[in-house]
Formats: sequence, C-alpha cells, structure tokens
Amino acid sequence: MSHINDLLNRLCPEGVERRPIGDWADLVRGHSMPKTDFTTTGVGAIHYGQIYTYYGTWTTQTISHVAAETAARLAKVNPGDLIITNTSENLNDVGKAVAWLGPQQIVTGGHASVLKHSQDPKFLAYWFQTPDFALQKRSLATGTKVIDVSAANLTKISVPLPPLDVQRAIADILDTFAKLEAELEAELRSRRAQYRHYRDELFTFRERERERERERWVTMGEVGTFIRGRRFVKADVIDSGIPSIHYGEIYTRYGVSADTAITQVRSDLRERLRFAEPGDVVIAAVGETVLDVGKALAWLGDHRVAVHDDCFIFRSPMNPKFVTYYMQTKEFNDAKVSIVSRAKVKRLSSDGLGRMPIPLPTRREQDRVVDMLDAFHELVSDLSTGLPGELAARRKQYEYYRDRLLTFPVAS
Repeated sequence: MSHINDLLNRLCPEGVERRPIGDWADLVRGHSMPKTDFTTTGVGAIHYGQIYTYYGTWTTQTISHVAAETAARLAKVNPGDLIITNTSENLNDVGKAVAWLGPQQIVTGGHASVLKHSQDPKFLAYWFQTPDFALQKRSLATGTKVIDVSAANLTKISVPLPPLDVQRAIADILDTFAKLEAELEAELRSRRAQYRHYRDELFTFRERERERERERWVTMGEVGTFIRGRRFVKADVIDSGIPSIHYGEIYTRYGVSADTAITQVRSDLRERLRFAEPGDVVIAAVGETVLDVGKALAWLGDHRVAVHDDCFIFRSPMNPKFVTYYMQTKEFNDAKVSIVSRAKVKRLSSDGLGRMPIPLPTRREQDRVVDMLDAFHELVSDLSTGLPGELAARRKQYEYYRDRLLTFPVAS
C-alpha cells in the first residue's frame, strides 16, 4: 500500500480524475453467436455466458472457437480489450468483465460489449469487480427476469483513471492476491477429489470380504424400513412451528447430517405429518437429475422432524451417517441409475431403494469409518475450519485490499 501511496503522491498529488467510459473508450456491441457456432479449432471465441461461469479477471486462452467465416461477422477483440457482459439473470453477473491478454485477435458474440481503450486492461477488469462499479451499475440496469446494462448505459459509468504506472502497480498486487486464492482453490479441489477417492475406498468391502468375514452385503430393504413423508407446501412454511425437511433442501442446503432443521411448518399440521426420529436417514425421492435424487441426510437432532412426501425415511439399526456416506459413493450412484425413473423429473420408489445393496460391517466398524470420514469431511467442507475457512479468509482479504487499492482521492 505504501508503494501505491508514494506513486499517487508523486504522479497525481491533486487526486485521481474520474471520467465516464464514453470519454476515453469505445464500446463495440457483439453480434449473435449461438453455441452451435462453436468448432474444435479456428478463431478463438468467448461467449458471454462463459464470462461469469468460466473465466476470471483476465485470460490468455479461449475454451471455444468458431470457423473463420463465422468470425468475420462477429465483434473483434484485440489483445488488451475487455469483454463485458450486458445481460444476465442476476445483477451480480451482468457487467462482469474479462481482459483478453492473448497474443491474437479473437471474437465475441451477442449480450456482450468489447471495451477498446488505452488503459491497463487488468486494472480495468479488477475495477469492474468493485462496489463502486456495482453501485453505478445498479442505477443503470433495466429489466426484472433478465437484467440488462446496455452498451450505451455502460458509457455513462465513471471510472477513476490514475496514471498507467499506478494502474500497473495495482494490477500486479491484485494479481498476487488472485494467484494465492487460485492456489488455495486448486488445493481444495485436490483435497475434495482425494476425499471422494478415500471415501469410496473405505466402502470397497466387497474386495475385502474374504479377508474380513464379518463384513457382508445386504439390501437396504433387508436391514431397514422405508416410510414415505407427508405432503406440505411452501404456504405451510412459517417462522416458528414444527421443524421440517423438504426434499429440495437435502441436495441444496444440507450436508451429510444435521441436528437442526432449516425450515418449520404450521403446528396445526402435526396430526397429518410423518416424522423422522433421531438416527433416521431422510432420502430425497425426487430431483431434476439422477445425481440429486437419492441424496441422503442423517437426522441427528434430539427431537422428531417432519418429512416432505417427496422423501423417504430410512429407519435401521445402522449408523445413520455410515448410510449417508455410503449413499454418496460412486458404487451406490452407479447402481442407483437402474432404479431411477426415466421421466423428466427423476424419481425413486421405496421398492427400488429396498433392492439397493449396502455393506453391513459390524457397528464398531461402521462407527470407525464414520469417524475417519468426518475428520476428512471437516477438512475439505467446513466453512469455518480447514481449507474452505482459509480460502474464505483469503478471499475476504483480497476483496478488502482490492477495494482499498481501487479507491482514490478525487481530483478537484
């Protein structure tokens, strides 16, 4: 920070001038480029949707290409240009920018604009991530379901433009922070892959059956019973009532286990509801994908919890977390494919689940496996500890310094 302050004091002692984008840059709106135009080779191309799903602040390579004849009609992106999204389903994504730093010209399509300028491209791309930009963007956005900030409106955005030496020094510092964050993200991905491998290995009891006779396989129907939940709707959800679990929450908001319910429903529904007891497993019976349907949650609360009718309660003498961990494994999910309905909305039946094989080692062995996976799971998944906690802390630190570095005294 002191280096940047020294540069600012020396190069712009009167403060940093703010200027509307239209005064110092040109914005070229892209043309239609459906994903059906993509080819395996050809001219590099960046689709607007990729900017907020794949690319970071800057890039030197594209993941997509188009044929040369297609590229001829599209907006051209030269090295140093920024590509900015004009359209998105949410305000956060619209206006996201990526700086193109590759050596050759590429192209972009509709719902994006190319910012052509003489500033430092990384500096600008980082500035487009600041609260300063977000506040201005909000006042210029139009639409409800689909949010748009047009190229014409982008030209009204006021940007602080310190001298190029200052811009480059700030970009270098933020690059260092971004690199550290990327390294942590890569480490976290690696650890999660390691965790999945380790989890699946712990459940490969079949390969060890001859060595350990006490481990055997049964069907879920042999070792436990399935109880279908009872229907409640969104209108039944209130701030204070009966703790409840909705099927959609199992694959969007819960982890392997829970002892506190996220939602509650009206108390007058008690007599018609069905409840999971402490130690039961709650299984999502409906989902949009095969991966979601069949995801399970071990209920470890000290009280009963109401369960939605698109869920099954699995009640057995097994360690409930052992069951839910096993239901995440590749072996279970590969076998599950055969019992999931082929309809657009995927469904499981209690009969199908009852036929699913599950390892049945001793309870002591189940508890040992759960303890090991709990420790590993905390390392790779807990937002307050381990790598996720460190990554969250680094991200906050990065955002803090980014916003400080990109906030300047304004020239009078």
